[in-house]
Amino acid sequence: MGQGTNDSGKDNSNNNVVDMFTRKPMAADEPQKIVRLAPELDGLEMLYSNDANPGKLFSMKILCWAMYRDGSIDAMVPWLNEIVPCQKLQDPLNGHWEGFFDPYNDHAFFEAPLHKVVELESSASYFKHDSTDPADIVQEIPDPIGTHAILTSDHFRSITLIHVTSWQLRANGDLLAMLADEKKVENTPVLMGDASLFAAQRHPDFKYFFHHVIANKIKHGDANTIEAFSKLLDN
Repeated sequence: MGQGTNDSGKDNSNNNVVDMFTRKPMAADEPQKIVRLAPELDGLEMLYSNDANPGKLFSMKILCWAMYRDGSIDAMVPWLNEIVPCQKLQDPLNGHWEGFFDPYNDHAFFEAPLHKVVELESSASYFKHDSTDPADIVQEIPDPIGTHAILTSDHFRSITLIHVTSWQLRANGDLLAMLADEKKVENTPVLMGDASLFAAQRHPDFKYFFHHVIANKIKHGDANTIEAFSKLLDN
């Protein structure tokens, strides 16, 4: 959507933003928030580049597709210590979004695929939530890409790597990675909604998210991975 200004020079860009549920203009100060998720189960990837490797593309598995209250849709990936929309990835050191990729059909594309658009629009219309209470869970999806969270309480002298069991979408639009507290686990496997789960981003020891391949290399003491991890900490 384009940016607009009024005669006084104030930003008027939100005047054209319409709430997809009420079809009424959204208040200028109402934040854009996620209202529905669709897990990515077909292996679609995000393509990105970084400044250290000009002319080279990298790929990362997409966690899920997210619909915002204005009806826009983007893919989501765990990135450093956040869960971020792919098209807004503009980290000058680590990555810039370049598109999406379907490895099955060897096809690059730049917008959410139609089947995900239909899934999100139909499910969002069916499951309507009016709450804005951050404690209310709107949706919970399993993690399909093996994301791990790293926790430390002593500045990385010792670390704990925990597999992300699920992702909770809260009524205020927050998307939280749910980890199992081993001391509270009573039943296995730990499934969505288990009483042992806690939100990684709300834990004081949480630092970063890692893909399962990197997490396993850290667990096994891979020298190259440990060196790269150390450089990340230095930055």
